[in-house]
Amino acid sequence: MSDTNEPSWYGVRCVFRHLPLGVYEERVTLWVARSLDEAIARGEAEAAAYCEGLEGVEYTDFAEAYAMFDSPEEGAEVFSLMRESGLPPDAYVRRFLSTGDERTG
Repeated sequence: MSDTNEPSWYGVRCVFRHLPLGVYEERVTLWVARSLDEAIARGEAEAAAYCEGLEGVEYTDFAEAYAMFDSPEEGAEVFSLMRESGLPPDAYVRRFLSTGDERTG
């Protein structure tokens, strides 16, 4: 699906730093693009525009894209990341996903 000349849906994750709040934010936006590079470029352009509207927010220059297998609709997978780890499930979640410092909701 990725890097063909056929347009596909991509999820692009960008990371931001909110200086006044002392937090980092991860956002996933959706794009129709012809390649991962094009999707990332569009996501990064949106990231810059997002920061312009918020005081004390900076884009960390981290973006990654995911070529979606489904069209956006209820239950569609919009992003996936695989990481190798020998940690047991509870330790993995505490290390990478639920450290206790997240702001969710």
